[in-house]
Amino acid sequence: MSTIQSVVKRNGTTVPFNSERITNAIYRAAVEMGGRDRATAERLSQQVVQILETQTPPDHIPTVEEIQDLVEKVLIENGHARVAKAYILYRAERARLREEHTGQTPRDSKNIPWAKLWHALDWAVERGVNTIAGLNARIARGEFPKIVQEAEALYGEEIKNAAAQIIARRAELRTVIITGPSSSGKTTTTIKVGERLKRAGLNLVTLNIDNYFFDLELHPKDEFGDYDFETPQALDLALISQHLARLIAGEEVRIPFYDMKTGHRANDHTPMKLKANDIILIDSLHGLFPEMTKDVPSEQKFKLYLEPLLQMKGPDNKYVRWTDLRLIRRMLRDAVHRAYDPRRTLLHWHYVRSSEMRNIIPRINETDCVVNTGMAFELPLFRPRLLDQFARWEQEFQGDPLREDAYKRAKRVRALLQSVTPVADDSPVPPDSVLREFIGGSVYEY
Repeated sequence: MSTIQSVVKRNGTTVPFNSERITNAIYRAAVEMGGRDRATAERLSQQVVQILETQTPPDHIPTVEEIQDLVEKVLIENGHARVAKAYILYRAERARLREEHTGQTPRDSKNIPWAKLWHALDWAVERGVNTIAGLNARIARGEFPKIVQEAEALYGEEIKNAAAQIIARRAELRTVIITGPSSSGKTTTTIKVGERLKRAGLNLVTLNIDNYFFDLELHPKDEFGDYDFETPQALDLALISQHLARLIAGEEVRIPFYDMKTGHRANDHTPMKLKANDIILIDSLHGLFPEMTKDVPSEQKFKLYLEPLLQMKGPDNKYVRWTDLRLIRRMLRDAVHRAYDPRRTLLHWHYVRSSEMRNIIPRINETDCVVNTGMAFELPLFRPRLLDQFARWEQEFQGDPLREDAYKRAKRVRALLQSVTPVADDSPVPPDSVLREFIGGSVYEY
């Protein structure tokens, strides 16, 4: 048993020391560099703990920063310079994000699609749904079905415009990539864009990227047993890129099959070969990550990015956070399609958010087209489904330093949902709506 019993977090709170956190951090950095040797991560972690025990005075509680400094030192001294670099970069990125959230540095505006935001805000102002107060007033007047119609019409125009851009480049394109952060509506949007392209005579063939996951036990996991499968490195990126290039060259490849129930991948499972006019369709969280499509020339790729760019202010005069919308969406979808407890989704969300802030959102302006999947009517439908649970989670995690992220999110979303007029009847929502992907009742199969 380690002589180190506690550690001081950056916010000053003291939590129990857990050496597994060090192992997980080292293994995560190794995975980012292509390594998956957990035994080595455990051995290096033991070295860190030994040094920590030797150097820490009896009356001193080590800080997170002190431990991280030791991790860097041990990695470099043991010849793991590339892993050390990944660890250092990740640490620096987390520090930058913390500074942004505390207002110490200006938020980087280059990742924001300003033109789309202004269009979304103008649309919302014209219809009186740019604030929750305005939304509530329209609901009180019995206008909820009208709001649904207006929002669905806007989304339909977004789909139409995206498909038109793809069709305009049909002569050179071989791959269409539909991407965006978790629960941005990729599956429904992919289907809808595919329907339009099919009517234009384009034959789309889906490459299911989920089949390229590494076996579950190869992913990093935390001390609670929660696997981090949100990172690009959870996928066999090199194999995806290789298969894409071979398919475009006219070769046959054998696609792997990933069993979601067992967490294991069977290689060389399903034969696939493109016909002359086929275009590969990819619906992937990490479609913009360079390693996934590095062997495909840029002119042969069309990159479509999705985000619920809702422009609506709450009672605190702050805009509703898109990540909160997506958290709620994922809770509902996971409960319907994966039988996950929504609480589990909340506790996992810090992995989702960390990965998208590092690997997805910074690439938003590298895309060919951005589609706004935000619906002005979704919050009223969310309130009766999840308000009570968020209130319960807020109480459950209050004062728990190991669940600080979950507590802050639960508190914020509870306050948001509480400010919205609830709507229990979702019958005005059409069966092909992107929101049906999350609340159920869709005509599409997911």
